[in-house]
Amino acid sequence: MYKKAVASFWTAEEVDLSKDVGDWERLTLDERHFLSHVLALFAASDGIVIENLVEGFAREVKLTEARCFYGFQIAIENIHSEMYSLLIETLLRDHQEKNKLFNAIETLSCVKKKAEWALNLIQNPSFAKRLVAFAAVEGIFSSGSFAAIFWLKKRGLMPGLTFSNELISRDEGLHCDFACHLFNHYVTNKPSKHEIVQIISDAVKIEQEFLTEALPVSLIGMNCTLMKQYIEFVADRLLWELGCDKIYNVENPFDFMECISL
Repeated sequence: MYKKAVASFWTAEEVDLSKDVGDWERLTLDERHFLSHVLALFAASDGIVIENLVEGFAREVKLTEARCFYGFQIAIENIHSEMYSLLIETLLRDHQEKNKLFNAIETLSCVKKKAEWALNLIQNPSFAKRLVAFAAVEGIFSSGSFAAIFWLKKRGLMPGLTFSNELISRDEGLHCDFACHLFNHYVTNKPSKHEIVQIISDAVKIEQEFLTEALPVSLIGMNCTLMKQYIEFVADRLLWELGCDKIYNVENPFDFMECISL
């Protein structure tokens, strides 16, 4: 999996944002509000991931491949942060708004709630529980937002944003798969299936609330009920990969997400 990660390396310079500026100006105020807050969430999430990797997993794991994978993942997450910063810097003109988004964990309550949940679990002394929480952050906390941006691709809008979203969603899918691989093959003191289901279902509720109440996808013309179902579909797949039974048993409501990593 380390080799797979290396083979999918990319840089922010490969993403052309020249057409996105014009598209951004043509979006409605609601659409711009939604996308700017999603970008703020992504930037904040990557900060949590990097901090956790540097301070936790990368130091704790002994397997050579795992250490190599995490070392490379830190570099990739930095590229994600650079990309989100570049998008915010390119698309938004208001400096006050930019500063608010760059400090989303402190300034946006909906982002703060997700960050606090993740940071609380990441501090758990159990390596196995942290691994499950990490898989939830990588696999669930971005899934709905990724789908929302791919919805824009379906409409032929924001080619740079949607291309970077494709690259980042592929990376996050691989990071989530690696967490599941470690959990299934190398973790001995696993939490109970009930504890795993609790972590995943809590993440689902927070993500559903985020995208249907705090920052509803209806702002960009998506159906909130279907978005809830999609998040449950993603969670079921993650539960299955962690050795648990599915609890939602729903189908993927978004056909355009069938070929995407998440």
